Amino acid sequence: MTTAKRDTYTPETLLTVAVQVFIERGYDGTSMEHLSKAAGISKSSIYHHVAGKEELLRRAVSRALDELFGILDEEHAGVGSAAERLEYVVRRMVEVLMAELPYVTLLLRVRGNTATERWALERRREFDHRVAGLLKAAAAEGDVRADVEVRLATRLVFGMINSIVEWYRPDGPDGRGGAGEREVVDAVARLVFGGLRKAS
Repeated sequence: MTTAKRDTYTPETLLTVAVQVFIERGYDGTSMEHLSKAAGISKSSIYHHVAGKEELLRRAVSRALDELFGILDEEHAGVGSAAERLEYVVRRMVEVLMAELPYVTLLLRVRGNTATERWALERRREFDHRVAGLLKAAAAEGDVRADVEVRLATRLVFGMINSIVEWYRPDGPDGRGGAGEREVVDAVARLVFGGLRKAS
């Protein structure tokens, strides 16, 4: 288990530790005692920064969700054909996932057992629907294959992207370097759009 020894904590450093513990133990399997041991501070010190572990969970999944939703507000997400916008969004989703790996990993593991988890799942569904709307628009414009149902294609695209949290490590699985961020982004885009684009 993650253990840190620090004399002072900020809400941000405490959040970093909490996210690691939530990932290692599961949110439901994590107590304030686990968090205090991992942070190397007392439970009362944690309560100085947050009301409890659910507040830490909400801050963590909010960070991931804010980054993902932020993609949809970027200029390139709204310019060009639906297929061009979709490709931009898919590339950015992979970039955000890798940049915010622990936070997105936690977001993808929430199950709906608490009010915060249900809120996060609802926001994820909203994001998924907006991305699915781009895929549907690209199909309507004739830029993607018509022989694969849009809902199925959407699930497969999200499945590929979301699986990255299970294997991607910036240092590689053995700490000696792995696939670079650009390499992963390009590979996902090639695979997704090589399979989705309508043959010329």
